Amino acid sequence: MSENGRPVRITVFGAGSIGCYIGGRLAAAGAEVTFIGRERIGADIRDHGLRLTDLHGADVSVDASAVSFATDLDSAAPADLVIVSVKSADTAEVGAALASAIGPGAIVVSAQNGLDNADTLRKMLPNHVVLAAMVPFNVVRRGPGHFHQGSEGDLEIERHDAVNGFAPAFEGAGLPLQQHDDFRAVQWAKLLLNLNNPINALSDLPLREELSQRPFRRAVAMAQREALDLLTAGGIAVAKLTPLPPRWIPRLLTVPDWLFRVVGGRMLAIDPHARSSMWDDLEAGRRTEVDWISGEVVRLAAAADKDAPVNARLVTLIREAEAGGERRWTGEALVTDLRAQQAAAKRPQT
Repeated sequence: MSENGRPVRITVFGAGSIGCYIGGRLAAAGAEVTFIGRERIGADIRDHGLRLTDLHGADVSVDASAVSFATDLDSAAPADLVIVSVKSADTAEVGAALASAIGPGAIVVSAQNGLDNADTLRKMLPNHVVLAAMVPFNVVRRGPGHFHQGSEGDLEIERHDAVNGFAPAFEGAGLPLQQHDDFRAVQWAKLLLNLNNPINALSDLPLREELSQRPFRRAVAMAQREALDLLTAGGIAVAKLTPLPPRWIPRLLTVPDWLFRVVGGRMLAIDPHARSSMWDDLEAGRRTEVDWISGEVVRLAAAADKDAPVNARLVTLIREAEAGGERRWTGEALVTDLRAQQAAAKRPQT
């Protein structure tokens, strides 16, 4: 409830899988939610409503007649809370549009991948409270209007007094908000886990099947170790979002399959059909967010006058896949390719 006792008015800007799932859960719990997105998604929802399911058996629906969906920004004007869930490449454009569309008291939450989207929105919206949030779980579109949470995790958000105004709506929707003081550490922890996204996209396999294969896990471990070494050298903190500390995860990923099934069972607590959002983007012919995932590691290395050959190669391979290149790598071939990049980076320059 807002300060005057009425329900918090929420606008979800970017009604893709994440936006529709979070907004749909809020709407199903009685929140006043408006979705802004592409007409294609709007047509699906008008025809089918929303169905929100998860790997634990939750199954809630919102009738089409109860869903407010728009394609124009005018619908955001009454919002108390705006959840931005667009792709990172669109953040600056969205921020500029919101600056003239939302009321002076609206709070803006960036629920996006990458590290700097909230900062970008703050520059465009200097008179608004803008908060960074993190969605740890995977959401897959299972059919028209049907969005499924395929893995575990709670929503994370940076600590601010403003959160108290809308946290009860999320709690009531079964999406409790975990607040953090050092949110950059949380973002880096999520990014380390997201380094699997390009590898999953290049495998063309569901997440659980990909992570069940040691060669693919070795590729993920290579990307994570490279990032962790850079973070350690730079004195950058990384939050502990999983039962294991971040630096232990690459070691776990490289154990034999039988041992990983036993020790890393929670990492396989994923719906059998779940895939990464990067795979979804490649499948739909959209530009991916690899520049805001592996590319962040490459930029971190460049700032320290170092190399990040594994993550740089993953950026290249995804860019090639976007252009019609290879999208069905075996784990063995991918590891061999990435090791060759590491070896080349270590050779003296002539």
